[in-house]
Amino acid sequence: MNTRVVPLSRRRDWLGLAGLVLVLGTLPLWLSSPYALSTLVLIGIYSIVTIGLCLLMGYAGQISLGQAAFFGLGAYASAILTVRLHWSPWLALPAAALLTGLIALLFGLPMFRLRGHYLAMGTLAFGFIVELVLNEWKAYTGGPSGLPGIPRLTIAGTPLRTDMVYYYLVWGFAILALVLGLNIVNSRFGRALRAIRASETAAQSLGIDVARYKLLTFVVSAVYASVAGSLYAHYMIFVSPTAFDFSTSVRLVLMATVGGLASIWGAPLGTALVMLLTLGLRELVPLVGGSNSGEFQIIAYGFLLVLIMLYMPAGLTVWLTRTWSQQRPRWEQGLAVARARLAGRR
Repeated sequence: MNTRVVPLSRRRDWLGLAGLVLVLGTLPLWLSSPYALSTLVLIGIYSIVTIGLCLLMGYAGQISLGQAAFFGLGAYASAILTVRLHWSPWLALPAAALLTGLIALLFGLPMFRLRGHYLAMGTLAFGFIVELVLNEWKAYTGGPSGLPGIPRLTIAGTPLRTDMVYYYLVWGFAILALVLGLNIVNSRFGRALRAIRASETAAQSLGIDVARYKLLTFVVSAVYASVAGSLYAHYMIFVSPTAFDFSTSVRLVLMATVGGLASIWGAPLGTALVMLLTLGLRELVPLVGGSNSGEFQIIAYGFLLVLIMLYMPAGLTVWLTRTWSQQRPRWEQGLAVARARLAGRR
């Protein structure tokens, strides 16, 4: 799969951020459906996870099939701290991120001796281990039945009970995650990651500590997932192991791939498309007489992935950017001709 890193323009990034903030700030004003607003909240949460995954897979070139495990660790850590130990949710969120980052560090130290498919299998095994712990550690996690009664986040002592308020909170975190991601890829750290992705041997010959950079990126991506998991737990006020299983990891990889693995901007776009596809299938399958949308989702995911690999191997974001660059001169020329004709008529 082509994961060519897209050159970034600081000015273009800031203009893009301004446009995104404007759209997200006014979007709820056009929505009358609580279901649509709830969907946007979930898209924001999953976008945070996907941004971290793009850093790891697209820029550092490391395959991970266990990102849902860190998503689940953040959700359960925050849930356990607030439900069992009665912590404040705002204290539980950074504590969960710190704990998840530490687990990623301890797991990554031996794991990053592996490469390629062996690394993918290692992250896959880690995901299964975490899922097993969540199911069996019933005294704290509630087991397969899940853990209910998670308190909502509060502002000035008032719980965030409406989707509207939570929408702005989640997307505030998502914008912050996007800004941090853009700063990382534009920094010396990001240049080192691109060198590692191109060739670990060449990067090491230039004095780059390859193992250290890969491990740090792995920890950063885990922290991203943990923060998203905490937001998810306090929004849903209930967590269960099924929300963080292997299929969720596959869905996260698909989100990153559709948007563009080597594009931070691709994370929200890919997440939105895959989420809308998933929700659309859930509504469509019962209408055509189906009883299990999961089977249709697997088929749709596979079909979408094949289309992306064949026609947009660098992801949808890169394809849109390239198409705009190619068509822009024609559109500008057509606009100039139209203006000239209009001026002649006057």
